[in-house]
Amino acid sequence: MDLIIVSGLSGSGKSIALETLEDSGYYCIDNLPIALFEPFVRDAMGEGDVTYRKVAISIDARSRCESLEQFPKTLELATQLGVCFQVLFLKAGSETLLKRFSETRRKHPLTDSTHSLIEAIDLEQNLLRPIVSRSDLVIDTSHTNVHQLRELIRERIGAKNQHRMSVYCLSFGYKNGIPFDADFTFDARCLPNPHWEPLLRPKSGRDPEVREFLDNIPEVQRYLDDVTQFMEKWTPRFASENRNYLTIAIGCTGGQHRSVYLTEALANRLSSPHYDLLVRHRDLN
Repeated sequence: MDLIIVSGLSGSGKSIALETLEDSGYYCIDNLPIALFEPFVRDAMGEGDVTYRKVAISIDARSRCESLEQFPKTLELATQLGVCFQVLFLKAGSETLLKRFSETRRKHPLTDSTHSLIEAIDLEQNLLRPIVSRSDLVIDTSHTNVHQLRELIRERIGAKNQHRMSVYCLSFGYKNGIPFDADFTFDARCLPNPHWEPLLRPKSGRDPEVREFLDNIPEVQRYLDDVTQFMEKWTPRFASENRNYLTIAIGCTGGQHRSVYLTEALANRLSSPHYDLLVRHRDLN
């Protein structure tokens, strides 16, 4: 059985994730109590009347605190049962979550007469630490809309289901915040900026004129060579340790020129039959 455990902060997109997995052929259960995990898994594996090949369940802060503390033991049990599983955790910044709850007027599950919304968000982050620490893939949805999240889940989960590590190359702009779900983050703000060239300013790192400009700057090429050599050395090591996901982020000031150029170039150099490469530009206009 292929099992995906979905968790995350309220308002971060868990429902979207489950809907996307259901559309991809997974049998989905929202808010499964941890106490019911073992009987459900045994039944789903064929000890009951129905066998499920692909299952996704949501476990989050709606469970009791003492139940969440048992999450590591739950994963050990899944391993003992021979279940092939991965844990997907969704998060977002506190400001983003406050804005989402304000816009949708939904009630946070942990708000009550003693906890305000911001206090409930902080409390939930603490409660879910046993889960996020054991997650295979953490996705920060602060700068991701519904359609982008669905596509990202389909691509990354789909790549993992091909039994190869999914390598995600991401460009971003520091002015919009750092992607906290990155395993490696490289800062390209020290490099010459095409933004200050009037003819290149409206273009991006994917345009031939910008690529030619950066191709001809020695320090840009030395930077790219250094990052490539580092990742070529260590990416295979992650793959050999049965790592499911690896995220490499490259940032510049606005996420339009240098980071986009470097991310595209790095992905081309890292191409390998041993893992799947995905390229995205978070802040590209």
